[in-house]
Amino acid sequence: MAELIHGLDADAVRARVEEARERIAQAAKRAGRDPAEIELLAAVKYVPLDELGVLAEAGLTLLGENRAQELVAKASAYPGVFTWDFIGHLQSRKVKELAPHVRYIHSVASDSALAQLAKHPAEILVEVNVAGEASKSGIAPAELPAFIARAPVPVVGLMTMPPAVARPQDNRRHFAALRELAAGHGLRHLSMGTSQDYEVAVEEGATIVRLGSTLYR
Repeated sequence: MAELIHGLDADAVRARVEEARERIAQAAKRAGRDPAEIELLAAVKYVPLDELGVLAEAGLTLLGENRAQELVAKASAYPGVFTWDFIGHLQSRKVKELAPHVRYIHSVASDSALAQLAKHPAEILVEVNVAGEASKSGIAPAELPAFIARAPVPVVGLMTMPPAVARPQDNRRHFAALRELAAGHGLRHLSMGTSQDYEVAVEEGATIVRLGSTLYR
């Protein structure tokens, strides 16, 4: 498990954010897209609560957390400062805690989560296992139409976490597959691309890229 990140410097983070935004803009232009369509989400799983003020100083406003308890604690400590999305594995029993604090839940992939969302609504992205990895969460692409039909809350997009790869290009086909699924269902958002491959994800239609290590180290 990676260690928590301490001693962040606002100027250094700001410079890395600006570099990432420039790379996003260049990738968007290569694909004939408007860079304004793409949101940079800072993944803060390894950023402790007492370092979040540095991220605010660096100009970050959209944060994503993988753990429900941590998201609630961090959002409560900085009311009105950040917009929060939940991006980690979703336990259905955590929906009640998360719903009041998040804009979107990116990782919905079970009927038990849908049942809880019926009681504690939040807008969602459906997690799709486009690579068919046994070790990964997400529904199979063929299950998507029925899953969307069962959703009791607005489905605003799709999310995927493709394999760890040595070459970013190796994930292009997975990003393209998610884009085609979203287009087929009229869904706006594509949450795909992390520090390892976000430029390729943008070229293939990402509207939200989830960046962590590239912003902090």
